[in-house]
Amino acid sequence: MAAVIAETLLVILSWLLSALRVEGVRSLLSSEGIRWFFSSFNDMIASPMSAWLLLMLCALGCLQKSKVTTIFGGTRAVNFRDRLALYVAIVFLLIYVAIIILLTLMPHAILLSATGHLFPSAFSRSLVPIIAFGICIFSVAFGMMAGVMKNLSDILQALSFGIAKGAPLIVFYLFAVQLVGCLYFVFG
Repeated sequence: MAAVIAETLLVILSWLLSALRVEGVRSLLSSEGIRWFFSSFNDMIASPMSAWLLLMLCALGCLQKSKVTTIFGGTRAVNFRDRLALYVAIVFLLIYVAIIILLTLMPHAILLSATGHLFPSAFSRSLVPIIAFGICIFSVAFGMMAGVMKNLSDILQALSFGIAKGAPLIVFYLFAVQLVGCLYFVFG
């Protein structure tokens, strides 16, 4: 709600300051401002940050739905099946980490930059998706072995659970990104 109020105030302020002919201020209500708003909306929303937000929400939802957090939180007794599920999930996670290490740390590895460095490289640009995918692998492996996730429908529900829980955060992100973009347009 605060972002909507700030956006509204910015529209009014930009109009007033441009009417007063303050140098370097562009109005969001001018023809240029309206064209900019409509033409740049997709570019502002379609950023790596929005993809990272969705991926991390999927991973955290999957982690929560797999009930692996209850083992580490101590909210339930750990039985043999849960211990076995945890061991299997750790093995899957270690295999995943080994694959990532092979793709990054070997000489002439695929995810290294052309100069052979990790930063900047394909690895550094995909670090958040790599982490999110690792969390998902760990969670799904645990959930399936523990009997929490029985079929593909349960896995898809777990992946979408985080997005459903984080929907207010997604809406806030949309308004915040738009506000920052408008601030840059008006005063930049």
